[in-house]
Amino acid sequence: MTNGNQGGAAMRELTLRAIVLGGLLTFLFTAANVYFGLRVGLTFSTAIPAAVISMAVLRTLGGSNMVENNIVQTIGSAAGAVATMIFILPGLVIVGWWTNFPYWTTMLTCAAGGVLGVMLSVPLRRALVINSDLPYPEGVAGAEILRVGMAGDEGARENRLGLSTIILGALVAAFYGVMTALKVAAGEVAKNFKLGAGVGGVAGTMSLGLIGVGHLIGLATGIAMAIGTAISWFVLLPWLSAGKSGAVDDVVGAVFSQEVRFVGAGAIAVAAIWALIRIAGSIAQGLKGIAAAARARKGGQVLELTERDLPGSIVIGTSLALLIPIGVLIWHFVQGGPLAGAFGAALTLALLFILVVGIATAIVTGYMAGLVGTSNSPVSGIGILSILIAAVLVAAIFGGEVAAADRAPLIAFALFVTAFVFGIGIVANDNLQDLKTGQLVGSTPWKQQVALILGVLAGSFIIPPVLDLLNTAFGFAGAPGAGPNALAAPQASLIASIAQGVLGGTLRWDLVGLGGGIGVVAIVADECLGRAGKMRLPPLAIAMGMYLPMSVTLPTIIGTVIGHFWNRMSDRTTRPDFARRMGVLLATGLVVGDSLYGLVFAGTVAAVGDADRLAIVGDGFGVASQFIGLGLLAALGWFAYARTRRRIDETPAE
Repeated sequence: MTNGNQGGAAMRELTLRAIVLGGLLTFLFTAANVYFGLRVGLTFSTAIPAAVISMAVLRTLGGSNMVENNIVQTIGSAAGAVATMIFILPGLVIVGWWTNFPYWTTMLTCAAGGVLGVMLSVPLRRALVINSDLPYPEGVAGAEILRVGMAGDEGARENRLGLSTIILGALVAAFYGVMTALKVAAGEVAKNFKLGAGVGGVAGTMSLGLIGVGHLIGLATGIAMAIGTAISWFVLLPWLSAGKSGAVDDVVGAVFSQEVRFVGAGAIAVAAIWALIRIAGSIAQGLKGIAAAARARKGGQVLELTERDLPGSIVIGTSLALLIPIGVLIWHFVQGGPLAGAFGAALTLALLFILVVGIATAIVTGYMAGLVGTSNSPVSGIGILSILIAAVLVAAIFGGEVAAADRAPLIAFALFVTAFVFGIGIVANDNLQDLKTGQLVGSTPWKQQVALILGVLAGSFIIPPVLDLLNTAFGFAGAPGAGPNALAAPQASLIASIAQGVLGGTLRWDLVGLGGGIGVVAIVADECLGRAGKMRLPPLAIAMGMYLPMSVTLPTIIGTVIGHFWNRMSDRTTRPDFARRMGVLLATGLVVGDSLYGLVFAGTVAAVGDADRLAIVGDGFGVASQFIGLGLLAALGWFAYARTRRRIDETPAE
């Protein structure tokens, strides 16, 4: 198979139709990801479905090629990245500083942080993509889908089958969502119980979307998450809850959210720092490569298309220029608060924080994307570490003592500044995955980098109204006036709690330190497994399992097992790679369908005012709905996978 730009010959790549199609897909997938992320704390990569849809559409229009389709998927992939800003922005509502999401402030915060993320990740391409053996699971899968999808008549057939497989997954996931809205099937099954002197529990969200996410991230990550989940729910929770009085459900909720998750936050912080240490040498080599390329250009040497990044002058100039709108946004944000009188110091500190921590964040999240994939990369851990640093620095401005009257605006300021760092991290996380796909199919790096900027801008435009819709329809758990149907927004809630804890002097540093110790043990175990040639257990995945609720991790872990057996089945077919790809597309469809239905449901709730008004059964149906839900979920999952398997067997090979 030849590369799209083999030999440096230019092909149609960054075309108008690719930009328009990619932008439309970004609108759609960003909205889906915003809902899914606020509901369960996870977002999904949109590159693969964007590539499949692109090939189906552009093939119909005629004259498409691999690298043009790669531009569409690069723009569309920004949806999964920019939407992750919902891991921090709702924190401003949760702490009571915002009551809604001011459009231009929200949009420009997402855009400025995201574009800065593109710029800061450009120097990382050589270190983490070219000169690295990181697997980049979604980047490699995306390249393979593009290669096969553009391979003549067989590719056309696979495009059609792939698109219909995504639609199949979306329909069955959305159907289950309808059953939960009608209250016929339960949205979650949970049982908390006494465990020793404390309490424990088992819980699972009834979601085909989460099962799809599990399929995408792989068994090794699933096992690591299972270990983290077991540590939190069967070791830490019983220990920390020992002797506490009250209803079992209330004790479980309070201890997990107020204590156990901070242990997980400490583990994530240590694992993220270790990731940075591991790749320091590769980063240095990458920077040397950029300098060498710049010297080659000045010397008149013509670089291959596949070696042309955005020039260093543009990267540096754009990065510095972005500090101007960021500074204006910060100035506007602090007006009327305690920092207005010390704006010079606050602004200097904020910009240094954004640049220094932003660069480190881009490195770590880029590495994580290469290691475990964009969908499973725990970028929220970077948010946790960043808000810890930001809150400590803000407290330092006031000599470590923050008056009670000043805490709310200072907490909000720490969250707002951290949002820019978070934007950098999530986009760097996505950019390097896309650049891996581009490397494999022969795309021009600078054109992909421009495409991602366009995708960031498109996603930023749609985030504020979707956030406002969900805030109006459901609200966020922990926010003033939040109702029983409030979205969990787990990361935003945790990050807001950390800022409140640091600036209010109530953060349990002992719990964070305990988590750090567990993170060290996880790192040592992973390194020993690697040296012994055994399956590795990513420390970041263990930490994720520790701090996400079991209701989220359990169905995800089940999904990794299903994906593992699907892949084993695929290996026994005559076309194992084809069967594996169809499994990936089915899983992607499950996630997309679950998310898009959620948005429709949110709009309906906003219109009728109460989710319970959609129910067709009474409260007494609760126990039955759990059994119906378990059976229906299993039946729909079996149907989707069995039908996909049957269609694979019926599709002839050329």
